[in-house]
Amino acid sequence: MKRRRAEQLTDEQWALLEPLIPKSESHRTGRGRPEVPTDRDVLNGVFRVLRTGAAWVDLPDRFPSGSTCFRRFSRWVKQGVLRHILEALAQDLEERGGIDLSECFIDGTFTVAKKGGSKWERPGGAKVRSSWLLQTLLVFHSPCTRILLGHMK
Repeated sequence: MKRRRAEQLTDEQWALLEPLIPKSESHRTGRGRPEVPTDRDVLNGVFRVLRTGAAWVDLPDRFPSGSTCFRRFSRWVKQGVLRHILEALAQDLEERGGIDLSECFIDGTFTVAKKGGSKWERPGGAKVRSSWLLQTLLVFHSPCTRILLGHMK
C-alpha cells in the first residue's frame, strides 16, 4: 500500500471533498485537453501554499507546478468551490469534535516586513489588492461563510 505524506489529503478527506469540485468542460464533453495533474494533487498543493504562506513558485517538486495550482485555485475561488471545501472541512471537524465553531473566528489581517528593514508595516493598498493573499481572504470574508458559521453555533 502506498503511504501518503501527512501534508497530503487522506482517502477519507478526499472522499469528502471530491464531490465538491466540478469537472471541467473537457471532462464533460470528452473534447479538449484533459486536466493533468489531478484535482487531488492540485488541492494538496493549494493547501500547502495556504498553510505555509510560501509563494506558488516555491512549491516542492512533489506537488504540481505553482502556476497550475494557482490557476485552479483562482478558478475555484471564482466558482465558490474553495468556499464549499472550507465549509465542508469545518463542518466535518466540528462533527468529529475537533472544533467548536461557536468559539472560532477568522482573522484576515497580515503584515509584511520592509525589505532590509526590521520594522513591520501594513502593505500599501495597491500591493494588497494584487496579492494572492487577497484571493484567500475573500473566501473567509464571504457572506456565505459567515452564514454557515452562524448556523453551526
